[in-house]
Amino acid sequence: MATYSRTAVGQLFKNNTDVLIAAGILGIVLLILIPLPPLALDVFLTISITVALVIIMITMFTTEPLQFSVFPTLLLVTTLYRLSLNISSTRLILSEAQAGNIISGFGEFVVGGDFVVGAIVFIIITVIQFVVITNGAGRVSEVTARFTLDAMPGKQMSIDADFNSGLITEDEARERRRKLQREADFFGAMDGASKFVRGDAIAGIIIIIINIIGGITIGVLQKGMDVMTSVQTYTILTIGDGLVAQVPALLISTASGILITRASADTSFGTDLAQQFIHFPKIMFVVAGILLAIGLIPAMPTVVFFALAGVLGFLGYSLLNSKKRQEIMVQEEDAQKRVREQRVPENVLQLLETDPLQIEIGYNLIPLTDDKSGGDLLQRLTAVRRQLAVEIGIYVRPIRIRDNLQLSPNRYVFRIRGEEIDSGELMPGYLMALNPTGQEIDVTGIATTEPTFGLPAWWVTADKKDQVEMAGFTVVDSSTVLVTHLTEFIKKYAHELLGRQDVRELLDVVKEKNPAVVEELVPEPMSVGEVQKVLQSLLVENVPIKDIITILEALGDGVRVNRELDFLIEHVRHALARSICRGQLNADNKLQVITLHPKLEKTMTDAVQATQMGSYPVLEPRLARQVLDNIAKTIEKALGRGYSPVLLCSPRLRLPLRRFIVRQMPGTAVLSMNEIIPEIEIEAVGTVVLSEN
Repeated sequence: MATYSRTAVGQLFKNNTDVLIAAGILGIVLLILIPLPPLALDVFLTISITVALVIIMITMFTTEPLQFSVFPTLLLVTTLYRLSLNISSTRLILSEAQAGNIISGFGEFVVGGDFVVGAIVFIIITVIQFVVITNGAGRVSEVTARFTLDAMPGKQMSIDADFNSGLITEDEARERRRKLQREADFFGAMDGASKFVRGDAIAGIIIIIINIIGGITIGVLQKGMDVMTSVQTYTILTIGDGLVAQVPALLISTASGILITRASADTSFGTDLAQQFIHFPKIMFVVAGILLAIGLIPAMPTVVFFALAGVLGFLGYSLLNSKKRQEIMVQEEDAQKRVREQRVPENVLQLLETDPLQIEIGYNLIPLTDDKSGGDLLQRLTAVRRQLAVEIGIYVRPIRIRDNLQLSPNRYVFRIRGEEIDSGELMPGYLMALNPTGQEIDVTGIATTEPTFGLPAWWVTADKKDQVEMAGFTVVDSSTVLVTHLTEFIKKYAHELLGRQDVRELLDVVKEKNPAVVEELVPEPMSVGEVQKVLQSLLVENVPIKDIITILEALGDGVRVNRELDFLIEHVRHALARSICRGQLNADNKLQVITLHPKLEKTMTDAVQATQMGSYPVLEPRLARQVLDNIAKTIEKALGRGYSPVLLCSPRLRLPLRRFIVRQMPGTAVLSMNEIIPEIEIEAVGTVVLSEN
């Protein structure tokens, strides 16, 4: 029955923690108004000392500030509690010339028969509290808050870098950012809370002066005491009152300094207070021992101190047993979990997941990803993702970097969904010197080939940087080489990286500000997959999709005329004509084009047939080879004369012609007459003809 009653009381306390603590704080305010008898004051003063001891012991056992994040609020509450007790004790001292056994005991113990010496000792303690502890803790709080706020951007970048490199998951990154914000809030709150401690010290000094002057005056004029008796009586009581108030204040100020030299919670203050106090059951025994020692001091209320020591000892014992039971339960649950995992077949579905884009590096390249070693690759990957979003309008998911001991030490590999697509080699500690002019220049270095564009290059040491730059070389570090290669790689294979989920998320972003555009198109009359195919077709031909609003509006208009994918692609390109043309202009803002001979164009147009893979010109093999060779020769001649031409043809033939030449000439742009805007100046630099023409 007794066990049941204790369990019920404990459960009631646990479920109503907020209410009980709120009632306690309201009771603190009532202490200011309600006169207390001496015995009640002794109890409340003992509680004040006990709470201060528990707080300072908790700060000594915490390993990080957030373990005691409730401290700033607790600092305010304890300050208010001490001040309310000061008011109650002042009322008793001035009205009855007594203030309970604790205050008189402290006063007599410190004074020791000479109230002048006692007053000096008390003044010294007050000066230490006000000048040293309070000011020092306040200054540390202010500086720590400022430094924490200044360090936040760097810490957030570090979290983003770990996330981009795959070291942490998205949930872990979110939790780290949340913890970082809580730390900033905690130290900001501590900076403000330290002002309460300073105000408490000032108020304590004023109350002491009032007690001495007012007590002596009341004792002589109202109670008929002689001057010496009045001075002795009220000095002892005032010193005792001041010590009882200053000792807890000193302990809590010290705890404040300890906590901020070694930030807000999700739950209420009452819940945090209850949870964070029970994390340290062992300190209950330490505080109980201290209370027992204080209770043995002559003139102290032994019963009160011994009673509280017994309560804390029982509480510590109960919490320690509860903690042991929880540890046993956790161990049993872990053992049961391992047994269940052994019985349940392995879930291999997770092994089938592959990253859309992944970089593997040899062990010599690992320092490029380490901030402590001066590597900035992870931060630059974030910049690459941002650049691609701005330039071509695609969202590149976080790029994972993994070390692969099977690779040669200086090699890196780009993989798309697990398949190796491209690679390169770097030499950490060296700089790559590129010769943009193409002239033969003698350079001392290790010959290599630039991995992005295949240009001849050399690896040179840092001390030769100025020398090779003076010779006209472009000098870049290893990270820049890899990032440049990666940027061009993503642009080339952007259509493969654009999945349906990416398109879905892109449509959701557009829908937030332009709901009509999306709702009119998806899911009817077009599906997400059909929109994806159109966007991929644009990316294959290096057409940016950043103007997604125009693309979706063009699809909404075109799909009501014809649902064929080829028609929709050309319809969207017509809507993007300005962007397409601007991307093909030369330095003189001219569009240099190669046209097809009318007879050749008619022959190819008549040969266009619809297939499952789209429209395609079906020519006799010999004729098809002849056409491809003539197109390649015409383009090569134009390039030899310094032109950068595009193929120009009729709208009907554009997409089939692009599919016809893409394998042999993947970098050649094919435009239709519908995509040429009026203000563009066209310069014909060649015509493709058949041999018999």
